[in-house]
Amino acid sequence: MTSQSGPVYEVTFLIDGETAGDFDRWLEDHIRDALRVADVADCNAYSRADDEQGRARRVCLYTLASDDALDGFLEGAGGDIDNEVEARFQDRVTITARVLREDAREEVSGGSPDCLNCGAYMRGQYCAVCGQRSRSRLISLWELISDAFGDLLEIDSRLWRTLVPLLIRPGRLTHDYLQGRRARYMPPFRMYLVLSLLFFVVAFFDPREDLSLFFEPEPEASSEDAAGAAEPAEEAVREKLDELVDQGVIVGDDLPEDLTAPNSGFNIQFNDEGELVESKCETDASDVEDLPAWLQRRLTPERLQRVCERTQIDGGRAFLDKLVDNIPAALIILLPLMAFVLKALYPLSRRYYAEHLLFFVHFHAFFFMILSLQIMLMRLSTWLHIPQALAILAVVVASFYVPVYLFMSMRRVYAQGRFITLLKYIVLIIAYVFGFMATMLGALAFAAFSV
Repeated sequence: MTSQSGPVYEVTFLIDGETAGDFDRWLEDHIRDALRVADVADCNAYSRADDEQGRARRVCLYTLASDDALDGFLEGAGGDIDNEVEARFQDRVTITARVLREDAREEVSGGSPDCLNCGAYMRGQYCAVCGQRSRSRLISLWELISDAFGDLLEIDSRLWRTLVPLLIRPGRLTHDYLQGRRARYMPPFRMYLVLSLLFFVVAFFDPREDLSLFFEPEPEASSEDAAGAAEPAEEAVREKLDELVDQGVIVGDDLPEDLTAPNSGFNIQFNDEGELVESKCETDASDVEDLPAWLQRRLTPERLQRVCERTQIDGGRAFLDKLVDNIPAALIILLPLMAFVLKALYPLSRRYYAEHLLFFVHFHAFFFMILSLQIMLMRLSTWLHIPQALAILAVVVASFYVPVYLFMSMRRVYAQGRFITLLKYIVLIIAYVFGFMATMLGALAFAAFSV
């Protein structure tokens, strides 16, 4: 077995010139405190050449006893370095970090030295290439259950280590991801998809409708009342529907026998005299003459007429269903658009477009999380008989937290002053409103023409 030291956690500080003296005094005290941490075997600081902007460079090396000690250090004292420096020096000190290890082969005690999944040589209990554990025996039923629900039930799992800072520490996930601290958190796009799916389930899932088998049916109206409601001239209804079939607006093969029933799917209305209310859909060429030529060829008056009549037939229910289906795609399209805005607002930040995109992936994930919590709170207040005023107050406070969160995230990730960040924040909010309206109008148009 090869003997070697544990991993080294390297932290590089770039300090504005006038702050270097105060920072060096802080660094001396910090090293003394770090040497008292049980997981730290050694800690040293070095001066390096200034960077291109004239900022002083200091490198601090923390030698850890083992990989487990490194994890414990990053969860404790090492993870607080950023917060401590930011609280003391604000944006006058920039921090980057990485983990260094010796490139040595080490025998694995118990199990095969090569990974059974990818064949890579293993150092320790887990493969450095694919992450599989070094054991080949069949797992038990309990381990299958633990693997399925471990991230949900374990307090120290990546799920909770991601959701807690996402909710209460604006910009922390983006900052840590860009600094290379990624393994402890859920991947950004996976987190976005999970939280967006959770939101749409919470917002649009109706147990009484989707799980109606488990609920007793509502009492139906008496036969006399139903007959009275169906009396207004079914022949007139048939004539109107036959006309719509001839125009190709609807397909007449599966028309229900009782066209006036409340659940028949047709919104046929009558006036007080029992006469059929005519459709109010009236379109002509003047409605689209101001549109671009390429759009006029698609939005013809005849097509608009059909869309209007289809929407009136079922009271807009099919249209709303299509709109809900299109909203996730619209929000995904909004992400890269807003990333372009951030790229334009920070042209000198030297950040790639993907880094700006990551910022909005995390912000949208937080937004979905807040909306889900608000909806669940309102529903729980009804079920648990919590005073509605308290629930509404909590929802209002959470709503005000969203714009504050965005501002604090911009400060954390882009490390600029409050005033310049406020100006860019206002521009970003305006661009976001216009972008949101544009994508929602696109979702409306697709929903209308796919009914």
